[in-house]
Amino acid sequence: MLLVDPRPGETVVDATVGHGGHSGLLAGAIGSAGRLIGLDMDEGNLARARDRVEKAMAGKPNPRSDWIRANFAELESVLAELGVNSVDVILADLGVSTDQLLDSSRGFSFGEDGPLDMRIDQRLETTAADLVNRLGENELSDLIFNSSQERFSRRIAKRICEARREKRIRTVSELVRIVCSAMGVSGHSPQHRIHPATRTFLALRMAVNHELENLEQLLDAAPKRLSVGGRLAVISFHSGEDRIVKQNFLDRKRDGVYEIRTKKPVQASSEEIQRNPRARSAKLRVALRLASVQGEA
Repeated sequence: MLLVDPRPGETVVDATVGHGGHSGLLAGAIGSAGRLIGLDMDEGNLARARDRVEKAMAGKPNPRSDWIRANFAELESVLAELGVNSVDVILADLGVSTDQLLDSSRGFSFGEDGPLDMRIDQRLETTAADLVNRLGENELSDLIFNSSQERFSRRIAKRICEARREKRIRTVSELVRIVCSAMGVSGHSPQHRIHPATRTFLALRMAVNHELENLEQLLDAAPKRLSVGGRLAVISFHSGEDRIVKQNFLDRKRDGVYEIRTKKPVQASSEEIQRNPRARSAKLRVALRLASVQGEA
């Protein structure tokens, strides 16, 4: 939290509350004079985060807290509805929570079979099954390659289209078999550091949940809603996300809007990675808001 630097009395947004780890730290820093606005697409996450923060702050001065089911792409409308003109901190952790990844009904994990869903927000209409059964071969290939740099994307897309002509692809295990068959490998081979279908599943998850588009909307909204001196912190987990954040920060720096606090992304220590292996790929970038932007009074 040192780079984010939440202070007593500030208004802060945890744009992805998850289980409330960051929210708890923010609440402790801003104190009773502050305001915490927590967003998440998952109602279960919001409830867990609220409970965790309440327990962490038991006996301490609590900030005013708002817990709202929303995607961070909706930041401007959420703040407008709350009557909040500007905030001092926006923190977005772009990782999917572990319980979502391990929930077989969501279709993210290879560990257990389940429906090929991949919606983080169940209000979304399109599932991963819809995409693999509807998109053309070239569209599928481009989606898989552009989102995850999967070098076998053309083979995988071709094999998916062949398989779905026989029957609709409905489950995780069916898609895993198809992807592994296209790559000529076994999903259980010890020679693979990551599962062969990982990049394909990542690309589909990103497409189903509009992850890159939502990130771009958040980055566009942030300078309009950050007070001068406010901080925007983004934790990304793959190169596509990090590239978008880096370029946005550089563009805003060139326009005189941001000062970049992280010349290079901050990555997890070896101790933190031992506690949480998923932190291995996490990259934190922080920008400080310097000046007014077009449209502000």
